[in-house]
Amino acid sequence: MTVENQGALKGIRVIEFGQLIAGPFCGQLLGDMGADVIKVEPPGAGDPMRQWGNGEHKVWWEVIGRNKRSITANMRVAEGQALARKLVAGADIMIENFKPGTMEKWGMSPDELHAINPRLIIVRISGYGQTGPYSSRAGFGGIGEAMGGLRAIVGEPDRPPSRAGISIGDTLAATYGCMGALAALQARERTGIGQVIDTALYESVLQVMESLVAEYDVMDIVRERSGSILPGIAPSNVYPCSDGEFMIGGNGDAIFARLAEAMGQPQLARDERYATHIARGKHQAELDELIAQWTKTLTIDELDRLMIKHSVPAGRVYRAPDMLADPHFAAREAIVEREHPVHGSVKMQGAFPKFSANPSSIRRNAPATPGIDNEEVYQQVLNLTEAEMASLAEAGVI
Repeated sequence: MTVENQGALKGIRVIEFGQLIAGPFCGQLLGDMGADVIKVEPPGAGDPMRQWGNGEHKVWWEVIGRNKRSITANMRVAEGQALARKLVAGADIMIENFKPGTMEKWGMSPDELHAINPRLIIVRISGYGQTGPYSSRAGFGGIGEAMGGLRAIVGEPDRPPSRAGISIGDTLAATYGCMGALAALQARERTGIGQVIDTALYESVLQVMESLVAEYDVMDIVRERSGSILPGIAPSNVYPCSDGEFMIGGNGDAIFARLAEAMGQPQLARDERYATHIARGKHQAELDELIAQWTKTLTIDELDRLMIKHSVPAGRVYRAPDMLADPHFAAREAIVEREHPVHGSVKMQGAFPKFSANPSSIRRNAPATPGIDNEEVYQQVLNLTEAEMASLAEAGVI
């Protein structure tokens, strides 16, 4: 299936040296927006993401590896490093998420790369950043979530911290890395010069922690785990129905009045315990219990219709089967289906965000094997001969 590249980043070349999640997800985002992403994998097994995921079929790779060409290069030897430098010489963006110092050890520090290609934008993703006393430490997304403040506030208050259920620390860092690269492209239009985007896992999490630090600084408030609610924001919770669970967000004064009307208890909106945002926050637990007693008498479908009728923000708690069955997901192509030589087809999240003039797209499946595009890239991009390719392969460089 051929899809025309109309993306906003068409003509931009990205060299992705990253492995696992953070670097490759940054590459996925740029690739979806039209960039030509050349992924450099170690010869042999390739990126460990090829083996990650649940179940017998490891389809996570099909998502994070899409819109990329795969080549192999042994970055631990001089010949592989030389190939990498040649690739970077003609690139717009380079992504790496190795432990700080690794690229320097390979003769690919920012100064060395900018000497080759002054226009290069270098996205560096690491646990703690490229500077500071912790910079040399190994870091994974979960560690960044803990240090960035997220783990401490996720879960029930009487239990140890929980995790979000996805690798949110990695994908946040990747998203900020992508955002930085896009801004640097714009800056390069003015200056003609590239720069380094230093993205730390823990700082990426810190950025979305809202007023957590300021609350402590000004009022000595240490935010704690609060389960399914945000303290003082009421009603906003998942409530039980006779056949499942349903999310309601009725925490604005006008919205709560409409919710009370839907409940057949309009007087609640005039009750001094619930009439204002602050009052509802003070009586959060009893209000949630009052609403739960009502929702228990309804099915999910019945409650959904009532919330739509009364314009109350609300929705089902979706799992994958619900997403695939929902007409709104289909209408917006939030989930798309790709033909696949092994799996027959694979459904996955579509390219996002939506562009009105330069739509992002999924144009090619994830590379089936490491180095599947060696011939195409090395011969067409670097002009290597077949003899040179054979010699590199025999030496284990590619």
